[in-house]
Amino acid sequence: MSQTILIADDDTELCELLREYLGQEGFNVRLAHDGEQALAEAQRPGLDAMVLDIMMPLMNGIDVLRNLRKESNLPVLMLTARGDDLDRIIGLELGADDYLAKPANPRELLARIRAVLRRSSQHPTSSVIEVDDLVLNQARRELLRAGQPVELTSTEFSILHLLLQRSGEVVDKKDIYLAALGREPVAYDRSIDMHVSNLRRKLGPAGDGSDRIETIRGFGYQYREGLSQ
Repeated sequence: MSQTILIADDDTELCELLREYLGQEGFNVRLAHDGEQALAEAQRPGLDAMVLDIMMPLMNGIDVLRNLRKESNLPVLMLTARGDDLDRIIGLELGADDYLAKPANPRELLARIRAVLRRSSQHPTSSVIEVDDLVLNQARRELLRAGQPVELTSTEFSILHLLLQRSGEVVDKKDIYLAALGREPVAYDRSIDMHVSNLRRKLGPAGDGSDRIETIRGFGYQYREGLSQ
């Protein structure tokens, strides 16, 4: 069955180019040319992912994402101005799954979309991981902390799944990029750092008040099991 992508950008020429390109790759494509239309389209059923530009009339992409994340974990790939670190950081903090600087190469955009969709649609048979007070059900894409549900984006879920699988071990940041974003890190890319920061906030501290996920400088991250009792 074809998957449906929403392209939200006020550049109508770019939207038509991407609709044709993604259509040739087997996707159904919806278009939105302002922020209000983008939010309304993103809330309609039958959508698998959204490509969201930051700069749009009526409502910017940041506000679209902020409102969307109140009720939906729809995978979102943000388009940002090249070198605009602030918009990229804010987008990741609000729960964007990945980002790409404009002007975006259609082939790279396609690769990023497919990576996001793979993560959000994985349904493995080995489904449940329990570490400390966390129960991660991979088949349901569900996380419980002390019996209470915790809402995660698909990227956050993939990162936590890898860290819990290897709890107590240091996980190389490159491995996290490949597992969670489907790509290797590039220079000055702090995407995973921002997703881990979001995870720390959502999970809360360990029982001793420290971070559950420890940064191992120059290498990666480690989930420190046995501290949440």
